[in-house]
Amino acid sequence: MRVAVIQFDIVWKNSVANFSYLDSILPSGCDLVVLPEMFHCGFSMDIASDAMSQGGAALQWMVEKAAAYNCAITGTVAVREKDDKLFNRLYFVHPDGKIDFYDKRHLFRMAGEHEVFSPGSERVVVHYRGWRILLQVCYDLRFPVFSRNRNDYDLIIYPANWPEARSLAWSALLKARAIENQCYVVGANRVGEGDGIKYSGDSVVVDFKGVVVADALYGKQAVIVHDLSLESQNLFRQKFPAWLDADSFSISYQ
Repeated sequence: MRVAVIQFDIVWKNSVANFSYLDSILPSGCDLVVLPEMFHCGFSMDIASDAMSQGGAALQWMVEKAAAYNCAITGTVAVREKDDKLFNRLYFVHPDGKIDFYDKRHLFRMAGEHEVFSPGSERVVVHYRGWRILLQVCYDLRFPVFSRNRNDYDLIIYPANWPEARSLAWSALLKARAIENQCYVVGANRVGEGDGIKYSGDSVVVDFKGVVVADALYGKQAVIVHDLSLESQNLFRQKFPAWLDADSFSISYQ
């Protein structure tokens, strides 16, 4: 599967400008395009005017581009539901228009996200072109139990707005998730500045051994493209089946 990771400077609270920029750089010939968290407006807690009713223009843009480019497109959108609850929702839009989604479970309290958004209550694995893809978002990266592979997925994606000040943790934890789960991991982060916070990007594709096989230049807008091999991953898991010795557990959603 050919994956494209978009690292760009999100224009603060300006969805039209962000859609326009993405229109100019979306690559052809990919199976999956991964966008940063809140790609339409930036990681804003002041979202009265930016939250989109059930996906709104952002979801419509994703549906149109997925069909036009014959690829899946994924990224998070600030969504307002009919009951007025807000969710940081990761949409996974298939080329045929099918829509899967995951609501961010772990909300970043240091920015007050938990006071604005409601947490998700489901762990979501999407099936797409022979791959099983676990949907996660940014701060979820710090909680390995929630993302532990139960031999039910092949790839984790992490759209993010992860600040430059904690870039070491971002890079280390992406590798850790790949190693412990014996799977590919894709991290799509933004660059530039939003609401006074600096972002360095550090977007990567990490393989099932924890090796960075593709990365974006530090602090620069970029599109990185890499071919993932399910055959190679499965062969490694057969030769080194650490997953067979994993502890059983359950998660309580409260």
